[in-house]
Amino acid sequence: MSAIDTFWEFFAVAVGLLVVLGGLAATLLRGRGGATRELPREQPGRPAPGAPADERDTDADRGDRDDRGSSVDTLPAPTDDTTLEETLPPVTVPEVERPEAPQTRLQRLRARLARSNTALGQGLLALLSRGDLDEQAWEDVEDTLLTADLGVEATTQLVDSLRTRVRVHGNADEATVRGWLREELVALVDPAMDRTVVSSRVDGRPAVILVVGVNGTGKTTTVGKLARVLVAEDKDVVLGAADTFRAAAADQLQTWGARVGVPTVRSDREGADPAAVAFDAVKGAAELEADVVIIDTAGRLHNKVGLMDELGKVKRVIEKQSPIDEVLLVLDATTGQNGLRQAEVFSEVVGITGIVLTKLDGTAKGGIVVAVQRKLGVPVKLIGLGEGPDDLAPFDPEGFVDAIID
Repeated sequence: MSAIDTFWEFFAVAVGLLVVLGGLAATLLRGRGGATRELPREQPGRPAPGAPADERDTDADRGDRDDRGSSVDTLPAPTDDTTLEETLPPVTVPEVERPEAPQTRLQRLRARLARSNTALGQGLLALLSRGDLDEQAWEDVEDTLLTADLGVEATTQLVDSLRTRVRVHGNADEATVRGWLREELVALVDPAMDRTVVSSRVDGRPAVILVVGVNGTGKTTTVGKLARVLVAEDKDVVLGAADTFRAAAADQLQTWGARVGVPTVRSDREGADPAAVAFDAVKGAAELEADVVIIDTAGRLHNKVGLMDELGKVKRVIEKQSPIDEVLLVLDATTGQNGLRQAEVFSEVVGITGIVLTKLDGTAKGGIVVAVQRKLGVPVKLIGLGEGPDDLAPFDPEGFVDAIID
């Protein structure tokens, strides 16, 4: 036998021994409960090894994945002593607030109004009760009324009425003068005006309220507070964030709504078409069978023609889907007579149906209530007297007059 033949016989024997030994080892491992090794499995979101380079994700694509390559959080597996529910993280449910009832807030706001409008009430009482009113005294009465933003026409009417009473009845004590003043002021504020805010379904559809005004009057805050008023009256409300130009306006409105469990329709894109957002809000309210939808709009100066035209477009687009039941103009009471020109322009563009007077607690110019009603021929429907979430209430003419002369 040659050396080559010997080598191949030896090699065959060696291979055979290795096969036998490998089989024995596998048998022993299975007997001890061992597991054979598996090939690495393809992970979610990752290509299999050897996939083309353009199928592999980059570091940016993996952004928030954990070290296991998953883009979602995983929960620990329950042990024998726990249930799946016990392994779930606690869920925090935001607490929905119950707004203060309008009747309650009226009592609180009346006291605050009495403290802030002493010029119109107490100032007049002091002048009229001193007796022997000469021309200088009546001029002081007129000045007090004009300072309180009552307006020239209303001031003249009130002074003439008071002069007549004094001529007929002579000088009177403070209680009598207070009664005269109350009667005349209530007549000027005009309690016969309808101050109801339409907030119930109309002809099987949600009522639509459009809120407008110049920059800085507090429109978005007013919309949020109005939602609280209506929720306190058990109304189903939807908010529309059509102020798409002011940074974080939609976030602000959504926060107001979330506090009382009210949904907000909004666009996630800053600068989106406000008319489209308003249209979607009205449509969404109809689908939800809500009682009322309130549309917040961007503040705009009354002398900017382009912006006022845009507001007119918002109104027209809404009306393609639903009539608008209320157009509320938010006015800052501290602007006094300057706010009247604003009111005129807004009324020409969108047809104002009611006024919301904010910041009445920051001024002694309560006469603006009379002036704006006379100018527009529409009522003050809501007043704001503070920073609190429930510092907005329906306007009560007699309660307003009582507050400023008590």
